[in-house]
Amino acid sequence: MIKRIFVLPAILITLTLWGLLSLGFWQLERADEKRAIEAEIIAAQSNPAEFVQVDELINKEHYQVFLKGRYDNSKQFIYDNQIVNSNAGYFVLTPFVLENKTAILVNRGFVPWRGNREKLANITISNRMTTIRAKLIKPKKRIKLKHQVIDATFPILIQSLNIEQLSEFSNYQIIPMLAQLEAKESNGFYRKWQPFYGSVDKHLGYALQWFLMALVLSGIAIRLWIKNRKG
Repeated sequence: MIKRIFVLPAILITLTLWGLLSLGFWQLERADEKRAIEAEIIAAQSNPAEFVQVDELINKEHYQVFLKGRYDNSKQFIYDNQIVNSNAGYFVLTPFVLENKTAILVNRGFVPWRGNREKLANITISNRMTTIRAKLIKPKKRIKLKHQVIDATFPILIQSLNIEQLSEFSNYQIIPMLAQLEAKESNGFYRKWQPFYGSVDKHLGYALQWFLMALVLSGIAIRLWIKNRKG
């Protein structure tokens, strides 16, 4: 017979065990979702570069594309607080005008400060019509710890990618995508873009942790039950 004093701990153990198992299976579901996303990204990156219409660019994340237009040398952005190969520096973002007032920001690569934040590299670039090859990614906003007062004098130093704000500064309708200039393209700086790393293994690791905790708790519950029966 199960003693009454064991009923409440049994209920608590059962609820905790259910919670741990639920978390484990939820992480497995998340791993399946990320695995599907990863497969889509790998498929996109394996396709050869192609020309696409301006209104299709928003749906081409992770794709290699050819872009035809011209750089606007007079309205560039310095994307500060970047770390590449343990060096502090910035990315050079240049509007690439596609048609009329529509543009996309091209990340031309990384430049280290080398201890001198007062001196920018020579980022001048020709405004003539050209075709470039780049990979498209969606810009990610940083968490800003404090409000940034931006000097609207070009090239503008920025700490985060607020596309609406950058559109206002540049007077372009900037597409909410970022074009990473292909490493072999000219008119760029240091470019060794990080490949996509999925988080499938991370979710599987979390699931294993929850299941191990559930296993340990089950062992404790069995020992308590045996002790209760003997007592």
